[in-house]
Amino acid sequence: MIQNAFTYRATAWLLATLMIFFGEVAMASSLKLADPSQLAGKWQITLVARDDSAESQALQDKPSNPCTLSLQANQRLGEGADCLSAWLQEPAYGWFPEPDGIAITGKEGSRIVFFSRQHEGFYQSTLKSGLLVTLKRVAP
Repeated sequence: MIQNAFTYRATAWLLATLMIFFGEVAMASSLKLADPSQLAGKWQITLVARDDSAESQALQDKPSNPCTLSLQANQRLGEGADCLSAWLQEPAYGWFPEPDGIAITGKEGSRIVFFSRQHEGFYQSTLKSGLLVTLKRVAP
């Protein structure tokens, strides 16, 4: 009877270990890291309130609201970095792809904001202030 308890316990640990291992393998294969050249190019960044509808966003004509941001192939930020930096309230210099989004980096290369992938060509981040920043690919 004691031997059965050890066998059941060992089986439970073995199954738990296998589930953890194969779960991580399955998750890693489902999140592919994009090549920087796939994400490089022009993006429109927009600062919106959390409760703004898509219709109200389209009607807004604030010159400081939408900006164009250039993600360069060398993983530096080009045009529009100053606009994004003003919204983040710290200088943004570079970027790098992550399996589930795009990270914007500061001067030392550390991540200062993360844009979560919502769907192809559209990323979103919530600032500490509660405002949303969207990142949408501009058609070439």
